[in-house]
Amino acid sequence: MFDKILIANRGEIALRVIRACREMGIKSVAVHSTADADAMHVRMADEAICIGPAPGTDSYLNVASIIAACEVTGAQAIHPGYGFLSENAKFVQIVEDHDLTFIGPTAEHIRTMGDKITAKDTMKALGVPCVPGSDGGVATLADAKKLGEEMGYPVIIKATAGGGGKGMKVAQTAADMESAFMTARAEGKSNFGNDEVYIEKYLTTPRHIEIQVFGDGKGNAVHLGERDCSLQRRHQKVFEEAPGPCITPEERAAIGKVCADAVAKINYIGAGTIEFLYENGEFYFIEMNTRLQVEHPVTEAIFGVDLVREQIRVAEGLPMSFTQDDLEINGHSIEVRINAERLPNFAPCPGKITHFHAPGGLGVRMDSALYDGYSIPPYYDSLIGKLIVHGRNREEALARLHRALGELIVDGIDTTIPLFHALLEEGDIHSGDYNIHWLEKWLDAKYG
Repeated sequence: MFDKILIANRGEIALRVIRACREMGIKSVAVHSTADADAMHVRMADEAICIGPAPGTDSYLNVASIIAACEVTGAQAIHPGYGFLSENAKFVQIVEDHDLTFIGPTAEHIRTMGDKITAKDTMKALGVPCVPGSDGGVATLADAKKLGEEMGYPVIIKATAGGGGKGMKVAQTAADMESAFMTARAEGKSNFGNDEVYIEKYLTTPRHIEIQVFGDGKGNAVHLGERDCSLQRRHQKVFEEAPGPCITPEERAAIGKVCADAVAKINYIGAGTIEFLYENGEFYFIEMNTRLQVEHPVTEAIFGVDLVREQIRVAEGLPMSFTQDDLEINGHSIEVRINAERLPNFAPCPGKITHFHAPGGLGVRMDSALYDGYSIPPYYDSLIGKLIVHGRNREEALARLHRALGELIVDGIDTTIPLFHALLEEGDIHSGDYNIHWLEKWLDAKYG
């Protein structure tokens, strides 16, 4: 059993892991940059150690400093949270080489799923349905144009090593192909050091559905249903719910079993998410995230499980504390991401919090590292909180979200809270009738 775990992250996700450790009787170590010396995760952990200056490259991405922090504090394992080093296979290997435990999947699994082409080929071989597209990378513009004609427009060009919406461009017609192809390659090179791209059929009105899976690394795995993450801006999720309002119990059971069987076959360990585009009753694999998702709380709410606790358990070599038969959906849950951003352009808005009040009451959870007087640094992601609600059904969850948003106070900076007040006035949100293009069209109509 672990006595002490180091959390290689910051903000609300670091707090999330610290809380799980405390409930399990495990001591926690927070690492922080100089800019985060007064951060809440530093205050809440049993120990804290500075690992470098403000820029993430010099602190939260500084592998040598993180390993040294383990050695200094005696931490036996590292939880990466999400972002930063959570899907860095080289980091995982270094952790293992220092006789430490990485709380997450193996370096091999991260490497396989981190390359979009390899991931797609692997999933095809495991029986997971995939979007029609190129067999591997597309090297030349001539090949791209030929594929576009064969598949039929529109198509989407994606950087092999892409993520977070970078390196993805849509060619609506043949005339768009050259610009989309060259731009996707350039973004892949500048953001990921890899200009290889591949091409897929572009679905016109899909929903973004992701299946939560969990494995013990010994050939046993389960699925914990789906989350609908279709409300997105520039491929960034802003509103997530579980279960999906368009998924039937039969569809859930079928695609869930496919996903659980797939990760069981490769002896996957820990939490993972298999993401799909869903259109006309069909699922099409797009990628697998080999880590805890930002939106994991909605899954925890409807299944009554602690995914972080479960990650720690299987990393220690213990069996999962539940089986597939134990997992039954209870009600409906919604999460909205509160970002320090100024509408309508979503420009980052760091600054000092003059007053913060978290909502409460039945079925309300606020994951945030904010407090009165806290200064949000300008160096990191603009996510400052996640408001999660749970109700007996979707209607009750939406009502609870409306009430909780009315109680939430974040003064001193601009945030995306007004966005969610406005969205809750829309009939499509209440009916669940939206797809991955809905939000951007709505924003264009509202703000121009």
